[in-house]
Amino acid sequence: MNSGLVCGLTGGIGSGKSYVARLLHTLYNIPVYDCDREARRLMVESDTIRRRLAALIGPEAYTADGQLCKPVIARYLFASPQHATQVNAIVHPAVKADIRSWAEQQRQAGASYMLVESAILVEAGFLDAVDFVVAVEAPEELRLERAMQRDNSTAQQTRQRMDSQLTDAQRRAHSHFIITNDGQPLQPQLQALMQQLQARL
Repeated sequence: MNSGLVCGLTGGIGSGKSYVARLLHTLYNIPVYDCDREARRLMVESDTIRRRLAALIGPEAYTADGQLCKPVIARYLFASPQHATQVNAIVHPAVKADIRSWAEQQRQAGASYMLVESAILVEAGFLDAVDFVVAVEAPEELRLERAMQRDNSTAQQTRQRMDSQLTDAQRRAHSHFIITNDGQPLQPQLQALMQQLQARL
């Protein structure tokens, strides 16, 4: 029976964790679960989440054709930290259950390794859904530059988002492997990671 190893991939804004996830998928054919994307899908597809979000925020949380009304959700989230906690309490447990279901499907399909990509792997309580944690790090100024370019945001907006996330040191405390994404070729680090994962398996 293939047990399969679920590897959590995390990192702060601008660290390049999505880039690392794409490389691992391309080079080693590792299936990737993108928590952001799947959370958005579940917020539309899950009747339980829809019902609870509509009760919390109001029916205007969804458009007439059943899609998420992002401006309404964003206004609610940013109005108060308590609001974000309430929404996360609805969405995160559903995402964790979906990760477990997805991982089981990948195992059945014969995958030896699976990757769960999440900026908030630690904060969302997803650690117990993965077997191994990789943190992607990069120098702060480089992260700032990347995130500003990607999101078309100001330095102040980007720094606020960076400050709202865990520090590298806090993530490192939960990690088994660190990837430094500072512009140097990543393949040697990825090979070292794969050796560690093979040893775990």
